[in-house]
Amino acid sequence: MTSLTQYADAAPHDVQQHLDDFPAIAAALAPHGIVLERWDASAPLAADASDADILAAYAGHLDALVARGGYQSVDVLRLAPDHPQRAELRAKFLAEHIHDDDEVRFFVEGAGLFYIHAGGQVHALECTAGDLIAVPAGTQHWFDTGARPSFTVIRLFTTPDGWVARFTGDPIAESIPLYEGVAA
Repeated sequence: MTSLTQYADAAPHDVQQHLDDFPAIAAALAPHGIVLERWDASAPLAADASDADILAAYAGHLDALVARGGYQSVDVLRLAPDHPQRAELRAKFLAEHIHDDDEVRFFVEGAGLFYIHAGGQVHALECTAGDLIAVPAGTQHWFDTGARPSFTVIRLFTTPDGWVARFTGDPIAESIPLYEGVAA
């Protein structure tokens, strides 16, 4: 289930609020330019669905989003609990960073935790299957796959370069609980 835990950035271990209501979560993130939507697949997907099958199942939603946001590149990323580089991939995303591009992800299956540092808070958003999140370019954030990642996401980019991070150097990500601590 999608959830949001908000921490004060001045006292990062202090939980200010926890929300499980999807409309309330979307409303709490909207003032920071974060878009959070729920999508349904147009067709059921098999467990062994190809990337093309996944993109076809969400084509209507994706076409509308591409037109709305000017996205030029769309792909599918899968990360499984037994991935041999799961620890390195997790570490890659755990430091606070920004992008010159929006970070747009649709969770086809599984879950992951986005941390958005905005408005004097850290918003720890657990995205689950059916969630679309769009983090505007220049927004400080990081992402935790969890120790045993399990998700499939569709990613959209406005540039062919895709995911290019500029790390802020702010150590706040080290002060907020990892996925296992937030989701507990």
